[in-house]
Amino acid sequence: MDHNLLSKIATNNGHGENSPYFDGWKAFDANPFHPQHNPDGVIQMGLAENQLSFDLIQKWIESNPSASICTPQGAFAFKETAIFQDYHGLPEFRTAVANFMNRVRGNRVKFDPDRIVMSGGATGAHETLAFCLANPGEAFLVPTPYYPAFDRDLRWRTGVELFPVVCESADNFKVTREALETAYKKAKLANVKVKGMLITNPSNPLGTFLDRDTLKDIVNFVNDKSIHLVCDEIYAGTVTNGDEFVSIAEVIEEVPKCNLDLIHLVYSLSKDMGFPGFRVGVVYSYNDNVVNIARKMSSFGLVSTQTQHLLASMLSDDKFVENFISESRIRLAHRHDMFTRGLAQVGIGSLESKAGLFFWMDLRRFLKEPTFESEMTFWRVIINEIKLNVSPGQSFHCSEPGWFRVCFANMDDETTLVALWRIKTFVRKNRNLEIKTRKQYWQNGQHLRLSSRRLDDILTPHRMSPHSPLASPMVRAQN
Repeated sequence: MDHNLLSKIATNNGHGENSPYFDGWKAFDANPFHPQHNPDGVIQMGLAENQLSFDLIQKWIESNPSASICTPQGAFAFKETAIFQDYHGLPEFRTAVANFMNRVRGNRVKFDPDRIVMSGGATGAHETLAFCLANPGEAFLVPTPYYPAFDRDLRWRTGVELFPVVCESADNFKVTREALETAYKKAKLANVKVKGMLITNPSNPLGTFLDRDTLKDIVNFVNDKSIHLVCDEIYAGTVTNGDEFVSIAEVIEEVPKCNLDLIHLVYSLSKDMGFPGFRVGVVYSYNDNVVNIARKMSSFGLVSTQTQHLLASMLSDDKFVENFISESRIRLAHRHDMFTRGLAQVGIGSLESKAGLFFWMDLRRFLKEPTFESEMTFWRVIINEIKLNVSPGQSFHCSEPGWFRVCFANMDDETTLVALWRIKTFVRKNRNLEIKTRKQYWQNGQHLRLSSRRLDDILTPHRMSPHSPLASPMVRAQN
């Protein structure tokens, strides 16, 4: 192909498709695991999907056929829904989403439906805010490690840059005021104009969330510098104890003289509800001008009215929503513990976490050298020999090698057991990879998950999801 015939955006590498993050997906696509048809295939553990509570969704849909315009019970609304074009969105949809956002945050804050701006998933929301808040060449500060696709979402078409705020394992990757000031000064020395800061809370890939004091420090920092703050809270509903999570919407009410024009949220239903295919993203800004401009831009990535119609009905069912949020958190916590405790049996630790659809696994002891080259070498072993697609830390811009993100909610219990068995088998076959002591890697108060509990105790049928194939008496008899 003659690239001269195409635009610079079309021919550059801004999408980031050639990164290790996406290479792992390609390895899975080329050889996907299936328990019967391809038991030696690659298990997908690089995809942050929430598939643990779809039985609750299916039950609701079966009990509410009129919520869909594609059923005899709901067909009466077909014409009105099909011709609706207002880019503000259905009023009942915006109200339902705002109320759902309230409930996920324990009803400690109240979101205004009139500030809900639709977008094509969180990807579209981030790009819309980047277009609204910064010019090409200007930058957002982003604490590391961070979601690899931010390089695509915020940079590719907008020309905006991301400038790292380096966070380190010695401090549990916490975002400190010192790290923020250091990054800001480095950007100025590099003649980069900083227009804002982007945080993910809860964090992808760490699975942690920011405490109230840290959030206040961040709000004070952006106010002092007069720069924007974009807070991505798409994993808010995955916090296993919802009372512990603090939203930026709470904190701004507690910071004196906070300039609300600088504060913006990104939300979606892709993670908390498990609906990435519905492409429901939300820009929520406290800045009236941003709301108005973002709404105009939303014409390029609206949520289909059919989807709005269905979700408005579902999310308006208070009883269903309360049960779903509660049960989803229980199932995510169980799966997280099931995996991390299984790994701890062979001495593999992870950063302590209580949120997200993943955890941050520590494999530093497996590296021949403490370099990113060694990280990539071992990652290829994981992909090609252990046959697991986990994502290497360098694809998340981690400042030190040896960390890997492991997604645990996009598979059933049986596949989880296979993945655990593969890892444990590999470690036991490679005894020359001597387990180093806690003190060598965890000298600074880090939380290392190590448990002496037997996996059999963890995976007893009464603790499994009732929908797991492993809970079947027939399967237990075969084992």
